[in-house]
Amino acid sequence: MGRRRRYCRCGTTMLTMLLFVVTNSASVLLSSGAGAFLLRRYKPATARLWAWDDSAALLDDLNATQSALADTHAQLADLHARLGTANSLLETLLAAMAAERRDGGTPWARELSGELELAVAPHRNVTGKATVFPALGHACARFQDDLEAYMRYTPGGECPSDEQLARRLMLNGCDPLPRRRCRPRSPAGYVQPAPLTKSLWAIPPDTTVVWDAYRCKNYSCLVRGGGGGEFDLLGREKRRWMRDDGALAYSIDSVLAARPNGTVRIGLDIGGVSGTFAARMRERGVAVVTTAMNSGGPSGSLIASRGLVPVHVGPAHRLPFFDGTLDIVHWTSPEHVAGVMLEFALFDIYRVLRPGGLLWLDHFVFPGEQLNATFAPMVDRVGFRRLRWNTGKKLVSALLEKPMT
Repeated sequence: MGRRRRYCRCGTTMLTMLLFVVTNSASVLLSSGAGAFLLRRYKPATARLWAWDDSAALLDDLNATQSALADTHAQLADLHARLGTANSLLETLLAAMAAERRDGGTPWARELSGELELAVAPHRNVTGKATVFPALGHACARFQDDLEAYMRYTPGGECPSDEQLARRLMLNGCDPLPRRRCRPRSPAGYVQPAPLTKSLWAIPPDTTVVWDAYRCKNYSCLVRGGGGGEFDLLGREKRRWMRDDGALAYSIDSVLAARPNGTVRIGLDIGGVSGTFAARMRERGVAVVTTAMNSGGPSGSLIASRGLVPVHVGPAHRLPFFDGTLDIVHWTSPEHVAGVMLEFALFDIYRVLRPGGLLWLDHFVFPGEQLNATFAPMVDRVGFRRLRWNTGKKLVSALLEKPMT
């Protein structure tokens, strides 16, 4: 369809330019006097010849000539009017083409070069029979300066320490980022992780992380409060999801009891900072992947050190799972997702859940005045069935089910 539109635009442009040339040529032809000559040269063969001594005939022919001249002037005025219309249309089309190149056809502010050009340009696959287009976030072109900084490195060398730059790009919609041909620096003094199941509740050594991107330079700083308590595995985190108060706090066991025993096997935790939800589910034989963004601390490194799977996925990214495959999705907060983006996210969660799968909204922050007016109808519109629904001041916890049919 896009190619057909381009062909249509090109055809319209060519037609307009042809009209521009024809009308200008006709205008020059007529205004130069050649038009009157042609009218005389190729007038109808039935026109009566006059004699010099025939004054009546001379007068008739003079009148006819004046009439033809008037017609010629009228035609010239019409052509000038058409020429003005053609010029106006041409200017409009050229402006539209320039805007398309700037905003759509060629979205980049400057010509691409170097590693960025290699990373985002299409390439032939190994068989040479198809073209592969690298994945790139739609909004990347809006942040070309940041993206060029992200792609500024020595190919084959060490990657820059730019975790915060990558995070900023992803939060701005440049997600996924282009691949890079460099090696991230490994921590000095790296040691092997603790074995399962000990690793689930062990704070890893500081030598498992490169701390350049963070205010805290070790886990002790994060545990003391640098990460908001999410890194205190033996304190706040150890108590989470263990008690059901019948209101906003649901326990993992009460949620699992909503499905036949053993049928919740694989799932997703969206935005889990430390991976504790996945750890609790792992203790119950459920494999949960955790999305993380390394906000203020090395969340991905901590989750992996616990023997769990972190996925670096931004809030606007389509979930990297097949349709109808997950048994449960747990979502704690809609940070960075609002309005229609939230509805898109809910539909995407609905997509990856299997029939009968569960969506657990856990202390979901939502403006109180919009909770019943906007959010509740949105949940129903997506198609979820409510198993539990509890609200507080600007908070909602809910257990929702994707219908079996």
